Amino acid sequence: MFKLITSKPLWVNIVAGCSIILFLILLFFGSLDWLTNYGKSEKVPSVLGVQVAAAQKMLEEKGFDVVIQDSVFVDTAAKESVIRQSPDADEEVKQGRTIYLTINRVVPPQIEIPNLAGFSIKSAEMYLQSLGLKLGAVSYKPDIAKNAVLEMIMNGTTVQPGTKVPLGSMIGFVLGSGVGDSEIDVPYIVGKTLNDARAYLSTLNINIGSVLMIGAVKDSGSAYIVKQIPELSSSVLDANGKKQPNKIRSGQLMDVYISETAPTTVDTSENISQ
Repeated sequence: MFKLITSKPLWVNIVAGCSIILFLILLFFGSLDWLTNYGKSEKVPSVLGVQVAAAQKMLEEKGFDVVIQDSVFVDTAAKESVIRQSPDADEEVKQGRTIYLTINRVVPPQIEIPNLAGFSIKSAEMYLQSLGLKLGAVSYKPDIAKNAVLEMIMNGTTVQPGTKVPLGSMIGFVLGSGVGDSEIDVPYIVGKTLNDARAYLSTLNINIGSVLMIGAVKDSGSAYIVKQIPELSSSVLDANGKKQPNKIRSGQLMDVYISETAPTTVDTSENISQ
């Protein structure tokens, strides 16, 4: 072959080479329609809401390639169903085009509940929505912080800030309704542990305010209350020489002093005028 080429004049070889190159160029451009499916298009079917396996089969039967591009979580859509497709449904595209799908996740992501105590209901709701959570039932209880968030509730149970819940969960609020109209005698909580006092006062819709420590306290919840404000009775005596009980309304606060040592104070409620 090499001898045959070299035996020909140079100009013959040049003409032959140029002819071969020209033929290959014409062959390439002539095959473009076949290579690119020029003029052959297909309408993209809608696979929104379809399970991913069925959607993939449907598209491949139409001659499309399928790529799962992303996954999101939508609580109102079926798990593993198609949420988005690109190109969109009913678009005319070339056969063999790649269709990108976004599917609904099986397991929702976990969201950490923020501390919304003290927020107004509107601000708290907007915060929840920004995290992908929903506002649940709203209830009220007497508290000096009127219309402010006091507690967060999920499935009937109080949830603490930092708790992780599924995206789309419903979080309810307990809001303050303000101070009550009726007065009651100030309850006596000296001698109780802080945890016991909180539980007892909650039945009266009274809250613990400031907690001041006397000495070193390792566990405030189990520490004893040694002083309360307001006190059980006033220093003013009635006509019979008896102390008058102090009054408090539901929703108000009681400040306490706590210590790891139990107080020796005796309940003096018998000295208060009834």
